[in-house]
Amino acid sequence: MSRRTSRTRRPATAAPQAPRITPTSPCPCGLPAAYGDCCGPLHSGMAAARSCEALMRSRYTAFVVQDAAYLLRSWHPDTRPPAVDFDPAMRWVRLEILDTTEGSAFHTTGTVTFRAHYTDDGRPDSLHEQSRFVRHQGAWVYAAAVFVD
Repeated sequence: MSRRTSRTRRPATAAPQAPRITPTSPCPCGLPAAYGDCCGPLHSGMAAARSCEALMRSRYTAFVVQDAAYLLRSWHPDTRPPAVDFDPAMRWVRLEILDTTEGSAFHTTGTVTFRAHYTDDGRPDSLHEQSRFVRHQGAWVYAAAVFVD
């Protein structure tokens, strides 16, 4: 998941407040598991994503909890930005996985097409994207994306 570059940049305000997610909270990625059993171990480095879909879900959750370090670690070094900028008016609310191609333990590349729903200053919107993932040094990493709409 990338950040739209066509959005108007807001002036800096108070630091963004990530939602309070605990290990027992439902995981924001949409799977029926607690954060501590789902995306939490990937964020902490205790586990690695087993598929590109798992990495996509964990990256979406990292946007929800504003875990910039994980986003940067899971980004391919050839396309990784120097930093991740979180918009304080944006709240990610739901992820829909629409399609996946390849991206399993038997592949070296894969794609995930998804729709990520959010609110921006309280107004609902969504991001429809096809993300491309590759294996880098044995681990799945986010490489690039194409906006579908």
